[in-house]
Amino acid sequence: VLDAGKEGLNRHREILETELETVGIRLNQRPPNVTLSRKLTGGIKFASTVPLTKLGPDPDKVATQILREYKVSNADLLAREDITVDQLVDVIQGNREYKPCLYLYNKIDTVTIEEIDGLARQPHSLVGSVKSGFNIHEANEDDPLKAKMWEYLGLTRIYTKRRGQQPDLNDPVVLSQIRRGTTVRSLCANVSSQMLRDFNYAVVWGTSAKYDMQRCGLNHQLDDEDVVQI
Repeated sequence: VLDAGKEGLNRHREILETELETVGIRLNQRPPNVTLSRKLTGGIKFASTVPLTKLGPDPDKVATQILREYKVSNADLLAREDITVDQLVDVIQGNREYKPCLYLYNKIDTVTIEEIDGLARQPHSLVGSVKSGFNIHEANEDDPLKAKMWEYLGLTRIYTKRRGQQPDLNDPVVLSQIRRGTTVRSLCANVSSQMLRDFNYAVVWGTSAKYDMQRCGLNHQLDDEDVVQI
């Protein structure tokens, strides 16, 4: 949460992003699609499935030099996307955290319309005012802030159903795409480990199913507000 009235002068967002970048936290980024397999012998083997335009005229040489700078002398490196030097270093380090981040600019009733427009156009941003209730309502009320938080956290509500009974629509199991995932396996693991061990099949109603009462396995991807019977 940032103060809209002070952001232009203090640049808190820029400071926050720089500090988190320094300690290895990447905001609103995904891990590079790169596989690094360290070996005991055999030297460095580098390959890519796409053209690499960000590693200079000789990507193989650059990648090999960077690996050796980090004392990696034997490894297989496969790049499936056009990566930068910083992304390659992140892969080698292997200790980066990739987190979603939503910036809320509060107190917009203290700045001009032009400033509000500029803040609202920033990526991953939402403007609001607690005082006036703009975009931010009471805890038990829907508002754009809660909707955005739900979206950024990748949350999915799954309703469970016992055989021969109506589904329980008052107490969903909430799964997260960025944590355990939103598959049938994730649902079983969230409910109980015993359910996962005894699993036979799932019956699914909802938008993820091709038809109502579709029988699905553990890897079936669930959608928000699906109904599932294990």
